[in-house]
Amino acid sequence: MVAAVSRSVEEPTGPIAGGVRLLVACRSGTELSHHLEGSEVVPVAVDSSEAALHAAQQGAVDAAIVDDPALVDMLRAAQHDMPIVMLAPHGSAPSSKANATLQAPADAASLLHCLRSVMVVSYSDDDPVAEVLLGTSRSMQRVRQLIERSAPGIATILVRGETGTGKELVARAIHQRSERAAGPLVTIHCGALPDALLESELFGYERGAFTGAAERRQGRVELAAGGTLFLDEIGDITQAVQVKLLRLLQAREFQRLGSNDTLKADVRFVAATHRDLDTMVKEGSFRQDLFYRLNVVPLWVPPLRARRGDVALLARHFCELFAKANNRQAWLADDAVEQLAAKRWPGNVRQLMNFIERLVVLSGGGSIGAADVDRELGEGSPFQTDISEDSSSISIATRVPSPGATVVPLDEAVRKAERNALLAALAAAGNNRSQAARLLGISRATLYNKLKTHALP
Repeated sequence: MVAAVSRSVEEPTGPIAGGVRLLVACRSGTELSHHLEGSEVVPVAVDSSEAALHAAQQGAVDAAIVDDPALVDMLRAAQHDMPIVMLAPHGSAPSSKANATLQAPADAASLLHCLRSVMVVSYSDDDPVAEVLLGTSRSMQRVRQLIERSAPGIATILVRGETGTGKELVARAIHQRSERAAGPLVTIHCGALPDALLESELFGYERGAFTGAAERRQGRVELAAGGTLFLDEIGDITQAVQVKLLRLLQAREFQRLGSNDTLKADVRFVAATHRDLDTMVKEGSFRQDLFYRLNVVPLWVPPLRARRGDVALLARHFCELFAKANNRQAWLADDAVEQLAAKRWPGNVRQLMNFIERLVVLSGGGSIGAADVDRELGEGSPFQTDISEDSSSISIATRVPSPGATVVPLDEAVRKAERNALLAALAAAGNNRSQAARLLGISRATLYNKLKTHALP
């Protein structure tokens, strides 16, 4: 949903992501476009409502400034999530369908301030998946469009993309915009469970179905009745489970383990994977018929390196989020944003989010600059720690042993490094385990398992 409010432009939120194409459809359009040349936006001036509507329908623009309320309505219908600024005469009421209303005449500086404000609220402030939908790049506009088009109905959707791009949040957005939003969204991480456990989690079981089955238990398919079942990391399931999942998708029927009763699956299926399923099908490791059943509506989530213009927007958003969560007064300076935007972020949005949280947690408050980013990145080396048993100091430098140094077995070195990383993350997070897990880029459950393995409290 679009935030339909008049926005204050007193506090700019930093530079707009580079290359934002601004539709200029107003009487002073030629003059305004001239003043905007050389700024961080690319003005696209039009001389009629028809031309403006065509540009929006073709996805040729990222935001718009208009002075006709009727055109605002038409643009909103064509691209309902596009940021729109209404240029209105003094004393006019704010437009109910524009993201912001700016008093005419407006200069380029005022307009840029206003755009910085509305670019962050393309979706309403209470949208829980705003962090993955946030962005002005063409690829993210395409993702939002596909979510809106595919969410209604019950067609199976396959969300594909690299690790850390936000596939689970996209699945949540699909559910919340579907006709089943009032029902449950149930997630099962297929790659984390062995076959036997995955089947029992999916289909449930009857009492006595196997040793330890003391009572009947509903599976995730039953628990998701009336809602959405999200099958995460579907590319990791074995051939044996693929056969049973195919029947579930084809007939929308299943049986609990230990039962002969056939039950109906009243669910909408959304699956996700980071694996190359096309290659797996060619190699024979993934069933072709199951792939076709899953890939009814393919939705690709782009990696962060393919939408670098969104890094600044995301970084500032995460900084504000984590500063509030950690009760810190912290913000990113322009040079820090430039440093962040220049990095590749192989872990994508998740890695950027975790890194921004680390910056906020380890900062003393105030402005976070490029020097802080460089220090935490360790000149490009991965996050590593060097912490002794009786020390809480953290070092990110990579140590190179001298030629005469004693070499230890690799598994022992890995265990020691992992233990040190756990200790360092706990120290940095003030022993807050949820925060430590995010700093390490792992789930809280994985953190607990590793703490247990290393006999750490």
